[in-house]
Amino acid sequence: MDMRALVVDPGAPGSLRLGTAAEPRPAPGQAVIDVRHISLNRGEVVFAGSRPAGTVHGYDAAGVVVRAAQDGTGPAVGARVAAFGAGAWAERMAVDTTAVAEVPARVELADAAALPMAGVTALRTLRSRPILGRRVLVTGAAGGVGRYAVQLAALGGAHVIASVGSAGRGVGLAALGAHEVVVGVEGIDRPVDLILDNVGGPQLVAAWELLAPGGEVRNIGWASGEPAVFAPYSLLSIGPPKTMSTYGDVRDVGPDLATLLDLVAGGRLSPEVDWRGSWRRVAEAAQALLDRRIAGKAVLDLDPTG
Repeated sequence: MDMRALVVDPGAPGSLRLGTAAEPRPAPGQAVIDVRHISLNRGEVVFAGSRPAGTVHGYDAAGVVVRAAQDGTGPAVGARVAAFGAGAWAERMAVDTTAVAEVPARVELADAAALPMAGVTALRTLRSRPILGRRVLVTGAAGGVGRYAVQLAALGGAHVIASVGSAGRGVGLAALGAHEVVVGVEGIDRPVDLILDNVGGPQLVAAWELLAPGGEVRNIGWASGEPAVFAPYSLLSIGPPKTMSTYGDVRDVGPDLATLLDLVAGGRLSPEVDWRGSWRRVAEAAQALLDRRIAGKAVLDLDPTG
């Protein structure tokens, strides 16, 4: 028996189309979710065309458990959950119980769907070092990860500098907790302690020069699509070492996802859903992400008529 799903089609706009796929076959430690909402991330759209045709794409979803895990772990049938796992953009998904979290009653499922990849990335990256009283620079701050990072860094007591690609993209970031909003890295006149870089390319090179001794750059995106070319000896630093590291740990995200959901339920974190519509409009949403016309997250609703 087949179900509806957003599948990879290199010939379709954004390399995605609404098609069909086989029902998921859960492992003993996986629950099956009746998916109600999904969230698109820009990186997923960029790389969709590189996956095999017919693959069910995506990682972020929210819905209701229709089959509990065979091994007895995780939420019970009927629980409202947010989930992170491969093959999320379908009517049903099988997901490890370590990668789901129950959604508080006061949080809408559509908002919960926006959180997993972007929210957990921001949360885990900021936990990489103490930020209370530190200067934190978030590049690409208008995007999904960026807008969560600005909020979470402010909650953690940091002085938050939000970097955007244009003045228009900076609208609303001060209200989310940014103490400074800059275009590129212009106007930053003091060193920063931590950089969450979503942009890469030449801007990453410029941001590195702003890093204080002992500071760190965490590479969590590369929206520019351009190479970063460092001049000879520019990575040499006198004093406490400056470091640059990658982010990619998405194992066992359930507890962190629960933390984010609790923050939303308490009114301390905004889901920042800027675009919402039927999953039949996937091409429209994907193009808006690619064109950087979405400030925050794009959420698609699964409707009963396809």
